[in-house]
Amino acid sequence: MSPPGRPKGANRSAQHEVSQVNPPPPPPLPLPPLPAPTHRTLDAAALARLRELDPDGRHGVMRRVLQAFDTSLTRMLVQLAGEREGGNVSVVAGVAHTLKSSSASVGALQLAEACAEVEKRQRGTGDSSRLAADIEQLHREGEAALQVVRSMLRT
Repeated sequence: MSPPGRPKGANRSAQHEVSQVNPPPPPPLPLPPLPAPTHRTLDAAALARLRELDPDGRHGVMRRVLQAFDTSLTRMLVQLAGEREGGNVSVVAGVAHTLKSSSASVGALQLAEACAEVEKRQRGTGDSSRLAADIEQLHREGEAALQVVRSMLRT
């Protein structure tokens, strides 16, 4: 019923005008699915923390974080590959340090753990006799993390 003094149907007209001024929000973007449990996955708790930043996925935070991690990790793996011949201990320790926190934040815990071990060993003792093995370990763990991240980004 219209308020006194307003013609019948005035409320409907006002509601129609408001709905045209404030259109409904666009549907949320699909979130990348969690990877199926396998021996190489990203930690579900870390992914849940990322999802909390953008619960409905409207801003694409999860996808953007995973893409940034993919780009950064790819660049770091190229840098590590360059250290295979006569590698520099401080460069390898620096790469390990950089990757340690970013991998943990996206849930690549095996990579984060390997980075922590390599960083501690290379910064602590500068044990160049283990440098080649450390580079290979980081490269192997990094490639495994990239596979999981890229599979999430493809979906």
